[in-house]
Amino acid sequence: MFSFLFTQLFLLIVIIFLLYLLSWFWPPDSPWAPWWSTDKKSALIMCKMAKVRKSDIIYDLGCGEGTALITAAREYGSKGVGIEIDPWRVWYAKRAVSFAGFKDKITILRKDMFKVSIDEASVVFIYLVPKAIQRLKRKVLSELKPGTRVICYRYKIPYLNLITEDKERLIYVYEIPKKARSRSRIK
Repeated sequence: MFSFLFTQLFLLIVIIFLLYLLSWFWPPDSPWAPWWSTDKKSALIMCKMAKVRKSDIIYDLGCGEGTALITAAREYGSKGVGIEIDPWRVWYAKRAVSFAGFKDKITILRKDMFKVSIDEASVVFIYLVPKAIQRLKRKVLSELKPGTRVICYRYKIPYLNLITEDKERLIYVYEIPKKARSRSRIK
């Protein structure tokens, strides 16, 4: 009986480990979000390029481990909201935020980003696959205020005007145009 349970547990651990490895090489056109981490150096560069300030409220859509939010809080004193649907990533991000000492500045929500209002954001971080970025179009253009900075890591946002980019690190900065919220038809 013990060897059967041990074998089952071992196989479960192997499967979880293989899924984790697979997430590193997830195809970019997949509708599912892989677990790609934002490294601390890239998070700092993203904050600098977005000109993050203490007064900013940053939303991280698909926040994963919360690295970008923790970096913004540590370096600039800004507040943030991480939205993540995966329970494991939410658990991990909450622990990372707590460990970093920013529970008073960063909130991690286990929710579907398409069902959470982002209209309070002055900065939005996005590290998602192209299909998810395209699905965000209506939400981004209708909920974000003009002047809101949107930072996308790895993939460009085809429906926003690029302000600046770091071609080496694949970091793209956009700003919501003045007429974005007033559009009656957003496709």
